[in-house]
Amino acid sequence: MDETEFDAVVVGAGPGGEVAAGRLADAGLSVAIVEADKVGGECSYYACMPSKALLRPGELLIEARRVPGAAAAVTGPVDVGAVLRRRDEIIGGRGEDGGLRDDGQLPWLEEHGITLFRGRGRLVGDRRVAVGDTVLRARRAVILAGGTRAALPPIDGLADARPWTNREATTAREVPGSLVVIGGGVVGTEMSQAYRSLGAAVTLVAGNRGLLPREEAFVGEQVGASLVEQGVDLRTGRRAVSVRREGERVTVVLDDGAELHADEVLVAAGRVPQSAGLGLAEVGVETEGFVKVDERMRVPGLEWLYVIGDLNGRALFTHMAKYQAAVAASDVLGSDIVVEHLADGPGAPRVVFTEPQVASVGHTAASAREAGLRVRVVDVPTDGNAGGAFTGATRGTARFLVDEDAEVLVGATITGTGVADMLQAATIAIVGEVPVRRLRHAVPAFPTRSEVWLHLFDALGV
Repeated sequence: MDETEFDAVVVGAGPGGEVAAGRLADAGLSVAIVEADKVGGECSYYACMPSKALLRPGELLIEARRVPGAAAAVTGPVDVGAVLRRRDEIIGGRGEDGGLRDDGQLPWLEEHGITLFRGRGRLVGDRRVAVGDTVLRARRAVILAGGTRAALPPIDGLADARPWTNREATTAREVPGSLVVIGGGVVGTEMSQAYRSLGAAVTLVAGNRGLLPREEAFVGEQVGASLVEQGVDLRTGRRAVSVRREGERVTVVLDDGAELHADEVLVAAGRVPQSAGLGLAEVGVETEGFVKVDERMRVPGLEWLYVIGDLNGRALFTHMAKYQAAVAASDVLGSDIVVEHLADGPGAPRVVFTEPQVASVGHTAASAREAGLRVRVVDVPTDGNAGGAFTGATRGTARFLVDEDAEVLVGATITGTGVADMLQAATIAIVGEVPVRRLRHAVPAFPTRSEVWLHLFDALGV
């Protein structure tokens, strides 16, 4: 095998891998990045970006129809062809064969002097990564950013029924007439809304845990009610027991004996790490699951090996992969930065782009109790203020959790139209451990929906 030496080798060119490689290259290190699929990763082509492109037109119509004077102008359906074309533009377009292209991502690598190796990377020894017939030797560090893939649950007949995962759902060239969605998490709820807005008949099988079970109970209730209002056939508390495809149609049998017939079935039942095949056993790491790391993103006992993003299982979000990448790169460069416990894991900010949107950070009431915190729960209407009076927003709930001993915010969950951009203020308050009496002096502008914070202060008497 040919052997080439770099200061650092990054395996995986998704958002986390790109951030790590870019920071190291900008600091003067020679960097190789290895990618078996698309430069830009799952988020750019099969998840965050295309899903939001599919959701946005329908979301706008729902809001506009609530605004007097605008509703009459938006009575028609979305332009499906235009939505799909715009989706393709956002993810970089398609080649002549109809496949996705990543050539738009390559100039960035070239500008930063990062060398790209196409293929599947695997560890073959300390600081050594094989890609095909080439071995890349890292003088300083190897960073694994391999991410996750969609889980396929052991439902009878499912694997043979050619199910969609998030990849097929976000890149489909045509909208099926009908779709069954298995799973009530983020992908399941978002894609149910997106495809219903594009004209498909959608049935969502949510399972015993209901919709968005990791969030506050009112979240699933509000999102479920909205999906039903939009025309989704919601089967909460049911699970699929078998799936079969006959020709172009698929049948999903539920545990109550009901049979659902559709053109496609989408499985949205979680993610599994892509750690198998990375050669971890070659360096003494015996796992095919998530890889444990310390607060610097290093694998314990291997000071040269870092694992960032979904692959370490701490917080499966693109923004957290980028955050962890910055921590790992800084450590390679000799900085003393470490992951802040309030920012990682359960404290990570998270958004679900349904209608209503769900924006949350830190603890839920249940997780706060499990952590032994004594919290005060304050619920206020998201749009019960002047800012909400003239928008096309749905009435949602803003829940704040205040640690009564430390007198700081430890959790926030906000539902409503367009609340994603309201989340950063709560994130700063929680991570910064800002005393609520100090927060009282951060005055929200009038008339904006940020005045929701005033209701919190009134409830606390500060």
